[in-house]
Amino acid sequence: MRSSFFLLLLASTSGWCDTQTDLEYAKAGDWSLKLDLHRPQVVNPPLIIYVHGGAWRAGSKSDVPVAALLDHGFAIASVDYRLSTQARFPAQIHDIKAAIRFLRANATRLQVNAGKIAIIGSSAGGHLAALVGVTNGHKELEGTIGDNLDQSSDVSCIVSFYGASNLQSILGQSTEFGLTVRIPALKLLLGDVPEQKPDLAMLASPVAHLDKGDPPLLLIHGDADPQMPVTQSREFAKAYETKKLPVTFITMPGSKHGGAEFYAPEMMSRVAKLLEEHLR
Repeated sequence: MRSSFFLLLLASTSGWCDTQTDLEYAKAGDWSLKLDLHRPQVVNPPLIIYVHGGAWRAGSKSDVPVAALLDHGFAIASVDYRLSTQARFPAQIHDIKAAIRFLRANATRLQVNAGKIAIIGSSAGGHLAALVGVTNGHKELEGTIGDNLDQSSDVSCIVSFYGASNLQSILGQSTEFGLTVRIPALKLLLGDVPEQKPDLAMLASPVAHLDKGDPPLLLIHGDADPQMPVTQSREFAKAYETKKLPVTFITMPGSKHGGAEFYAPEMMSRVAKLLEEHLR
């Protein structure tokens, strides 16, 4: 089925943007992989990849809580990927990297600047965004999805909203309630709990892939999160610091797993400032 291209007025906070929906960026077997591209009314805007959450098993590209970044002059490509109910890890990473390659190959036609790209994700999407960001060129994680294998999947900046960083330690850090969410989600993603899939759990852990070439990282996490332990972001920040990599860790006092405060204007301005520093 051909992707549909049409113009949509998308309200962010104070302006408008053009949207192209359901752009097919690749196929995985018979599965059509699609993204929505939201472009502000500026020439050749820098590009953000947004990765939705949903415990790896749910969610949609239609959910774009960072849409306010359009008002700061950034284009946003919101990506659908195979959920864990459709394919196990690392299919999700293969898909997102294929989307980045597609956008780079088609940047002129799509009227975006894909020379430098930022990746942002929330919850499970934060985990996936971070893993994509720290594994450029990783043979097992690049995959062979899509028609643009000559393009780079490299990104220049990572922003993770309350995402996981170490699937080997996450269950030991979780609350009793958190375990009721994480255990079934991880079983779907990996095929079993991490201790039964140690190699796969390590492959899926951003903290296990750090090297001196990794991009700047911004972590935003509530210290009362009952679902995704804030310790995951603390561990990630410490690992970045140990490698002397640029990292900023914003703790939201009293905040839980998501909420309007994470995407409020003042927070979006802080995120935009980081993006402007590394993309423009």
